[in-house]
Amino acid sequence: MPSVFIKTYGCQMNERDSEAVAAQLVSKGYSLAETEAVADVILLNTCSVRDMAEQKAINKMENLAGQFRKSRPNVILGFMGCMAQSRGQQLIDKLPDVDLVLGTQKFHRAADYLDELIAGKRDKIVDVAEEKGSEATIKEHILSGSAKDKSVSAFVSIMQGCNQYCTFCIVPYTRGEERSRSIADVVAECRDLVARGVKEITLLGQIVTSYGKREIKIQDGKSAFVQLLEAVHEIEGLERIRFTSPHPKGYGDDLVEAYGRLPKLVESAHLPLQSGSDRLLKLMHRGYTRERFSKIIHDLRRVQPSIGITTDIIVGFPGETEADFEETLSLVREIEFDNAFIFKYSQRKDTPAAAMPGQIPLEMIEERHSRLLTCINAIAAKKYENFVGRHTQILVEGASKKNPARMTGRTRCNKIVVFDGGERHRAQIMDLKIERASNFTLYGDPAILNVN
Repeated sequence: MPSVFIKTYGCQMNERDSEAVAAQLVSKGYSLAETEAVADVILLNTCSVRDMAEQKAINKMENLAGQFRKSRPNVILGFMGCMAQSRGQQLIDKLPDVDLVLGTQKFHRAADYLDELIAGKRDKIVDVAEEKGSEATIKEHILSGSAKDKSVSAFVSIMQGCNQYCTFCIVPYTRGEERSRSIADVVAECRDLVARGVKEITLLGQIVTSYGKREIKIQDGKSAFVQLLEAVHEIEGLERIRFTSPHPKGYGDDLVEAYGRLPKLVESAHLPLQSGSDRLLKLMHRGYTRERFSKIIHDLRRVQPSIGITTDIIVGFPGETEADFEETLSLVREIEFDNAFIFKYSQRKDTPAAAMPGQIPLEMIEERHSRLLTCINAIAAKKYENFVGRHTQILVEGASKKNPARMTGRTRCNKIVVFDGGERHRAQIMDLKIERASNFTLYGDPAILNVN
């Protein structure tokens, strides 16, 4: 059977989708190629959040077509994901060497479509139509049974789509409206993963805290999402639960309190801020104020003082004044995030923000981005330095990517820790002492490892 290589751009949802497609293809007899140079099928799973991500994928496909069409004309080339959804047939019109364009609700059709293309039954396939029930079709995972490749953590998609319609965001147009899986369906997938050796599960959704709002009723004051957390928490053998990405509007008292009463729910929260200016938050259609955002952080730290808080911030949103930007800087200093992903505003076609007056010059966006990054890095450096000399618990994930001779894991508050260890430590919950910190990484002392 043919081999396939999948390159992923963008978020953790895209990573999860790529994994599901790969697992689906393997189950049908395909093999996974280590590099694109030897693959019979090359799929690019694309992102549309920023123009740069789209251009990277298009440039990559142009290079692949130029490289293989003469030397290996039978290689199947395809786009999947958000850009495929938004551009559809346009991609084949622009790049006629592309054979497959697969939308966000059609990942489960990948194997069948590739079979047809390889067999010569069809020349080109573009499928970006909506499909009812597609949210429950992406359950496949690739989990090797070998010690070196055994997965310690896994992503589980609990829903698709987004109903928020932030004015800067194209996701509702590429992922569709919110559609949630049942609690029983999600729990069954999680239980299967734990049975196969997974210790940590990250629940995924475009706005994960909107899970089940239309499908599942509030019970005993608990939202559908908190009900799901409770159900997953009951799985024997599961050590840790994470989730991403939430929306501040989803942090009701029930979710905040869950951090204090569900031991497997780790002390970590990625809470997108986007801006510290109330004026911009309203223009963005975010649905909260800086005061409300600050209160959520205060409440979380009251319940879990050691919680790690990260965020997303957009710099250069249309109409952003220096005063607006200073509001963001002041809130960042007040909250003291552990880390932040800072995005330079990018116009996305057909979003309301793209037509707003006061588009910010790139030079100004770059300058503000630099200032904010400097501020974030200074705060984070102090946070990481505070770990030095302390004992902390990690879940060992495997060999360090930068230095395979060492092992790496994460604290409950989502800090990366590197230490001198071996394969015997993989998947272990360990306590160690932090000896030093640098560049968003902690380093543990192997002399005092204490395996539970």
